[in-house]
Amino acid sequence: MAGSGGRFYRVWPVSIDVTEASFEADVVQRSASTPVVLDVWAPWCGPCKTLGPILDRAVAATDGQVVLAKVNADEAPNLSKELKVQGIPAVFAIDKGRVVDSFVGAKGEAEVTAFVQQLVPDEAAAELGQLLAAGDEASLRAALDIRRDHQEAVLALARLLLDDEEDHEDEVHDLLERIPDSLERRQVAARLRAGDMADDSNGVAAAIEKLLPRVKGDDEARRQAVDLLELLGPDDDRTASLRRQLTAALY
Repeated sequence: MAGSGGRFYRVWPVSIDVTEASFEADVVQRSASTPVVLDVWAPWCGPCKTLGPILDRAVAATDGQVVLAKVNADEAPNLSKELKVQGIPAVFAIDKGRVVDSFVGAKGEAEVTAFVQQLVPDEAAAELGQLLAAGDEASLRAALDIRRDHQEAVLALARLLLDDEEDHEDEVHDLLERIPDSLERRQVAARLRAGDMADDSNGVAAAIEKLLPRVKGDDEARRQAVDLLELLGPDDDRTASLRRQLTAALY
């Protein structure tokens, strides 16, 4: 649509209507890239009619950085139950598939605007999101220039470097030092220490079995066994059994 002076701008829809069938795609999946404000309302609800236009204005003011989704509670009883709706209007702020805030009842313009604005990413966060979505080495390094301890960027870059044919052991180690302990961090660290064995799950399982007789009196063998278990991962059918064997060998 043309604006003043012949300029063009994008007109974002004020809101989308959501059903139980479309909730996953229109709200949960959409919120992975764009935060969603979900308005649970009903045609007979007086406060809903008051709140609706206020929500429309507050979300429209974000110029597409936040999406407004509306669901008729009468037509979506299962969804209302899942969201634990106790009264309407009920409004939920959803980001990355999670409810991060909510309120019940009609609110004034200032309160609603503040509620919506909390979901608007700042410039740095928006740039980070774009760089992470790109996912190539240059983009991930640029993301870490913005925030050196960004966990997702650290792990993604570490995995890329481990896939590279060149030796990046020292750099991957330094990257992992930037972030706190987590399952994903331990798995990447284990992959780093496992070297060429990392892509061979059968080899990893066999190596753990060979280490088991030594783990009780050998700290290095115990550390290697723990690392290899992290590398094998919880989804491998052998992990639970090998973990029990390790515990039995240690105690």
